Amino acid sequence: MRRTLNRAKAMSFLDRFLIISVVLLASVFPVELFPNTGPVPRGGDGQISGKQGQVLVVTIPDLKEAASVKGRFMGRTMTLFPNPAAGGTGYIGLLGIDLQDEPGSHELAVDAQLGEQTRHFSYQVLVVKEKFAVEHLKLPKEKVDLDEKATARWKAEQEQVRKALAEESAMRLWQTGFIEPVHGKRTGIFGSVRVMNGQPRNPHNGEDIGAPAGTDVMASNDGVVRLVVDHIFSGRGIFVDHGLGLYSMYFHLSETLVNEGDLVKAGQVIGKVGATGRATGPHLHWGMKVNGARVNPYALLDLPFPQNPAAVSPVLATPSSPPREESSPAAAGGDGR
Repeated sequence: MRRTLNRAKAMSFLDRFLIISVVLLASVFPVELFPNTGPVPRGGDGQISGKQGQVLVVTIPDLKEAASVKGRFMGRTMTLFPNPAAGGTGYIGLLGIDLQDEPGSHELAVDAQLGEQTRHFSYQVLVVKEKFAVEHLKLPKEKVDLDEKATARWKAEQEQVRKALAEESAMRLWQTGFIEPVHGKRTGIFGSVRVMNGQPRNPHNGEDIGAPAGTDVMASNDGVVRLVVDHIFSGRGIFVDHGLGLYSMYFHLSETLVNEGDLVKAGQVIGKVGATGRATGPHLHWGMKVNGARVNPYALLDLPFPQNPAAVSPVLATPSSPPREESSPAAAGGDGR
């Protein structure tokens, strides 16, 4: 009997010790010990898919009044914003699939900051391989390889672009859909690769639009001019920041009609079609980056946003034949190749 009582007292003391320990630990590590919800299963909030170079629309319908909503995909960050079509609830964001993203299934993880709480979402994104053209060319060596001076210039230009596009504007400067900056003949060479003398060049990360020299080039949407350049490959060019990680690029211009820091509106004439830089004829190289992903700019025209009034009165062009651009070195970076 006495042995049973002693055992009961010992168990009672042990129980009290364990309870006090758990309470103390919970006050220090409340999230780890008592989470409000378990971890979101990978892809538990939905599945989406798209080809390399496309732009996907991501929506979260049951969310409102968040301080910030950020997504992470393939090492890149995207910002979601209140969905204008959802009547005060729901967030929407644009997910760019880079033209060289690895095909397969990848996670898009989204965190929504709601006061002191964070809601987590997980989407499964299937990246589908796109069939890009490959062209093999045999050219004189001096036409393919840069000399030391030209290489140094090219590297400095790449660094200039990298720094300018490294920071994401916190505001969404565009409200309606994107428009085509010049209406002409598309070459359809986005993502194509040229192999010169057995050396693969960087994929072509924009679309070329053939147009007569001097044709007006319009801003594809509202934004701020981030860079005005004259580069070895892309010639005279303009980079427009549309906010939340969206940038448009306009290269080979004969004239630039805006300055860095200028606010521009969709449809505003910002330059003229030319053949500056390494180009064989007048045309516009039009590029788009979405949160660092190089996407086909025409993918922006298919997004489900209200039509831009500037698209009603396009600037027409009637080129005779599409020109071609000369390719950059294999390690080329972000300003047009």
